[in-house]
Formats: sequence, structure tokens, C-alpha cells
Amino acid sequence: MTDLIPPEDDGETARRIAAAHTAASRDVEAFLRRVPALPTPEDVAEYAALLAREEAIRTERTDAAEAAGLGVSTIGGE
Repeated sequence: MTDLIPPEDDGETARRIAAAHTAASRDVEAFLRRVPALPTPEDVAEYAALLAREEAIRTERTDAAEAAGLGVSTIGGE
């Protein structure tokens, strides 16, 4: 049987994961817009979860970009 959906290439995978990272960053922004001036412990826990999700997807994005030939040794510097 032949697959009707071709597999993603590395570039498409990188683009898809970059879009997911953008969405995760927007979720952090939305949270920061609605969090009260005095955050509750629940707010802190939600923020931590949002940051962890954003960081995990950022790592996936970096790995996918490297697989697509866009590896960068360092950004910034000391």
C-alpha cells in the first residue's frame, strides 16, 4: 500500500515546530497580560508550566533547524 501523505522534509518540520513555539510564546504573553499584580501560588505554577512548555518547544525548534542545516554554534557571546 502506498502512503497518500508524503513525509515532512526537515524544512517543513522546522517551520511547523517554529509555529508551535510562537504559539507557546503567545500563551506566555497572554498569561502575563492577565496575571494580577499580586500573583497567587496557582498563578506562579501556571507560569512555570507555560515557561517549561515554551522552553521544551524551543529546544525542539533548535534541533529541527539544525536537522534542516541551520545549526548555529552560539548566539550572543560573553
